[in-house]
Amino acid sequence: MATRNGRIIAVWILLIGLAICIFLALVARGNINISRYMGVCGMKVRYGLPCPTCGFTTAALAFFRGDCLEAFYIQPAGALLCLAVVIAVFLAFITAVFGVYFPFLKDLAGRVKLWQIVLAVIVILLGAWAVTLSRALAQRGR
Repeated sequence: MATRNGRIIAVWILLIGLAICIFLALVARGNINISRYMGVCGMKVRYGLPCPTCGFTTAALAFFRGDCLEAFYIQPAGALLCLAVVIAVFLAFITAVFGVYFPFLKDLAGRVKLWQIVLAVIVILLGAWAVTLSRALAQRGR
């Protein structure tokens, strides 16, 4: 069973994750217009090539519209981030509501170092950028 503090942390993760998911779902459905707050990618304007995070918003909106495969096609790293948020919300819900303790998470947290997480994020971003960059260069050549 999860401790009281563990359940409180799970509630916070659940609330923050749900807020993010609900916001993105509302944007994806067209209930909230964020285009006036989002600027145009400077790298794309200046060089005609996507930056490492180009497509994150579009991928997130596709993901929360239910087009998960399209989200992975648009920006693989953005879709992975959305998937991680959904999994975190699900695990936080189970812990907060039912008090279920996931020992594998504590074991994982004890084994994985911060530099490994940073390195994994960098590799995922660079890999996703390579995909989007190659698509942009292929379209440029047509």
